[in-house]
Amino acid sequence: MSQTGNKSSSDGETKPQTLFVNKCIRGSKFRSPKAENRKESNDLKTTAFRPSDETPKPNMMRWRKKPFPPKLGKNPVDKCLDLNNCRLTTPDVREPGEALKALPELELNLSWNSKVGGNLPLILRTFREGSKIQMPELVDYALTSEDGAFVGQLLLRLQNLEVLDLSINRNIGGSLNSIAQGLKSTLTLKVLKLHSCGLSQKSVKLLDAAFRYLCELRTLDLSCNKEMSGGFEDSPGLAVLEHLEGLDLHQCSLMADDTMWLTRCIPFLSSFQELDLSANRKMGSSSENLLSRLQFLPALKSLLINNCALESETFTALAEASVHLPALEIVNLSWNKCVGSTLKLLLETLKLSTSLQVLRLSSCSLATEDVALLASVIQTGHLARLRKLDLSYNDSICDAEWTIFCQNLWLLKELTKLDISLQPSAFQERGQWFRHLLCAVTKLPEITEIGMKRWILPASQEEELEGFDQDHKSSIHFDHGGFQEADFSRLN
Repeated sequence: MSQTGNKSSSDGETKPQTLFVNKCIRGSKFRSPKAENRKESNDLKTTAFRPSDETPKPNMMRWRKKPFPPKLGKNPVDKCLDLNNCRLTTPDVREPGEALKALPELELNLSWNSKVGGNLPLILRTFREGSKIQMPELVDYALTSEDGAFVGQLLLRLQNLEVLDLSINRNIGGSLNSIAQGLKSTLTLKVLKLHSCGLSQKSVKLLDAAFRYLCELRTLDLSCNKEMSGGFEDSPGLAVLEHLEGLDLHQCSLMADDTMWLTRCIPFLSSFQELDLSANRKMGSSSENLLSRLQFLPALKSLLINNCALESETFTALAEASVHLPALEIVNLSWNKCVGSTLKLLLETLKLSTSLQVLRLSSCSLATEDVALLASVIQTGHLARLRKLDLSYNDSICDAEWTIFCQNLWLLKELTKLDISLQPSAFQERGQWFRHLLCAVTKLPEITEIGMKRWILPASQEEELEGFDQDHKSSIHFDHGGFQEADFSRLN
């Protein structure tokens, strides 16, 4: 491949090859795995798998000027080519195909280049059978149905593939038959991500047949495919994935039949560590047996079940099962109103969860007694490893209980983020408990952010906060949404 200095004839126009190289210099990362360890995405922790409820965002473009290798593959360490978010166009992708022949082992990222959809064969057609490419990432590449069919054929030649991410390509559902057939040849595949790919009930059946061949699969992301709803019934394939550690089904409109399917599979998934079922409101009343079966997953670290319209019976089943989950690190129960006034059901879990780092209870209709319970658990030395606590959008807690809570907050020595913001329609004046909060924060060495949106600062506390900000502004951010004492007067 030519270096950047090459130009075309006297007309001054840059050749397609040089266009490609220039884009690479601006936006790519070409590196050796020995120089920089590559992390898998999953916040699974949100994770490898990412047990989070947020859509992955593209990396910011790098604008560092950096010599581009004159010939790809000249050095044996040239294994990672990252062209994500480079704004590639069709002329850019015509040239590199032949050069990639020289790279038998490659990690390739072409994500977030939505202007080159329909041209995937131009860049990947040269991969040969037995190629050791391990990680083609094609997130938001605007893949067409024809591209999807090409991916299926390509997979037949990539027996060493470990990671395949086709997320946010909504037009590949029609070619999933070809992709599923190709997956049967990728016996070493460990990560499969099909987030927001327009999958249907038929897609579930096709994937189910492929799962039987993916014995090494660790992470499976099928999230944000609402048309799959009802398609999991009588699909036993997931049960054969005995090494599966992470499953993301958030926002899939799961129904009762889907819940029954997952319930049957859980006892066979002993390696399970991360489960995201969030934003499936139709499964709320039918998930009692499913949540009860979680007790068979002793290695479970992350449980995201926010906004699932849980009812009192299902929450009780979850609480009873959670006692048997000592490895829990992340729990998100937000937007499940049944948690309010029943948090005591989780008392034993909160006491036993010595590994818990993230607890989210936003908009759970928490009552005064719930916050009192949380304060007592903290006071007795539990939750010592908690790093993020979200109690936002719970507007019915009185000043007295906020005071007790803030008085014990200093015991959470590893806490980095606390959110007690009010709902968008609610504005309240901060009570005397705010003084106790400031006192606690001075004893929290790791704290960096406190969310307090829509809590109005009265004039009596304004100077106190200004003095605190001057002493700690370099390390602690109070997010109060821009409302100060003057704004409160206009709201009344």
